[in-house]
Amino acid sequence: MDLTRRQFVKYAAGGLGATSFVALGFSPRRALAEVRQFKLARTTETRNTCPYCAVGCGIIMYSLGDRSKNATSEIIHIEGDPDHPVNRGTLCPKGASLIDFVRSPDRLKFPEHRGPGERSFKRVSWDWALDRIARLMKDDRDRNFTQRNDKGLTVNRWTTTGLLAASASSNEAGYITQKVVRALGMAAIDNQARV
Repeated sequence: MDLTRRQFVKYAAGGLGATSFVALGFSPRRALAEVRQFKLARTTETRNTCPYCAVGCGIIMYSLGDRSKNATSEIIHIEGDPDHPVNRGTLCPKGASLIDFVRSPDRLKFPEHRGPGERSFKRVSWDWALDRIARLMKDDRDRNFTQRNDKGLTVNRWTTTGLLAASASSNEAGYITQKVVRALGMAAIDNQARV
């Protein structure tokens, strides 16, 4: 067998490295025989919907925590839901990176408000934010509601405010949303699924 000097050094270094590992107690047979724990074995499984686009893919989030009172669980893995009729377990690249979205330090978790003339946002409570939205909608509807058009026909419409509905909602939630905003007289209604 003809060996070049380079091949000889390569084989000698490989053999020396392998025998050194065995001499130090690392045996590939022992390492391969070791029982590894499945990383999702002790997790809690929660089904949800991907928040990114209008497709509404199903996801499964796995969280790890002891479920004790006042303890927060941490989401450690997110994957596509194989039982979901929309995506059948597959996710696009954005959906596959949802764990980064969840763990992002820049993720907004609470409502914030910046008043007129203020330079920065202040954190507000959910109750305050929802009450403010309801008050602004009520005031706008009271000012701009059209009961009759120029010909005297009853139209009952509110054209100064619109709604963009979420496409990831169920059919039932979408139906109820449409009923509520149409009952208010809102004419500008669209769904994210069309966007």
